[in-house]
Amino acid sequence: MMFFNKIVQKFAKAIIKRIEKDETELLAIGALLSKQQLQIPSTYDFNDFEFKIFSQWGDDGLIQYLIKNVKIENKIFIEFGVEDYSESNTRFLMMNNNWGGFVMDGSEKNMKKLRNRDWFWKYSLKCKSVFITKENINNLLASTGYKNIGLLHIDLDGNDAHILTEIDLSELNPSIIIMEYNAVFGKERAITVPYDENFMRTQKHYSNLYFGASLAAITHIANDKGYGLIGCTLAGNNAYYVRRDLLNEIIKEKTIENAFIMSKSRESRKENNALSYLDGDERYNAIKGLDVVNIITNEIEKL
Repeated sequence: MMFFNKIVQKFAKAIIKRIEKDETELLAIGALLSKQQLQIPSTYDFNDFEFKIFSQWGDDGLIQYLIKNVKIENKIFIEFGVEDYSESNTRFLMMNNNWGGFVMDGSEKNMKKLRNRDWFWKYSLKCKSVFITKENINNLLASTGYKNIGLLHIDLDGNDAHILTEIDLSELNPSIIIMEYNAVFGKERAITVPYDENFMRTQKHYSNLYFGASLAAITHIANDKGYGLIGCTLAGNNAYYVRRDLLNEIIKEKTIENAFIMSKSRESRKENNALSYLDGDERYNAIKGLDVVNIITNEIEKL
């Protein structure tokens, strides 16, 4: 048994070493892509600047593009819902551009895994295990002591619109805000799932499609807070906003009609939690009739 354990440990170390080598190579590729962006004319479409290093989709590239063209006072980020931070939208920003920041996730196991990463000591990164609610969000943000940050990213798979509404941005004053939106809700209605402080996407509805808010809802809230919509990811999952006083001849505000991108992800589930691969309008039909809140009238409506 002892011999077997030694073999397992040796194998595990080899895997870890390979992963670390892969990440070093990824960072080098990302740094090269970031520099090559400077050669792309600013007249190109926002999505032409997408690339993926540690982000789930093309957010790493979009963030690199924005920090080159938007005034950033402090190179600090805050990101919610990062799991163990292996796949996140600010990790490449931290490692490639030496930004610091604060990340949160509801799982202590995930945060412990992050704190145990070999590179954790190299960066000014704070992390906290906490389930974010309207009641605790402002105290959590105030506890960082951050002011005039560069980027705020909210991806909670649930109460995103409610949390954005609740956040006091007077001190944080981010240059850039990234918000997840639910493209299945469409682009016409400003709607969100009703607030539930214990919201869990996988438990709220078996389909895994009933979560978050529409692009119109997120944009309405962002506009009220002084931010303009500048585009969405090609994946149709994240929307990008820039503080209106920082918009310029390169980074311009778009209408919802021009910015909206429909997600093509087939992440729906059956009642037994197996993937059902619903596509197109099938996804909307799976949640049609469920309650949503119109964030303009604050009234309950039906999908």
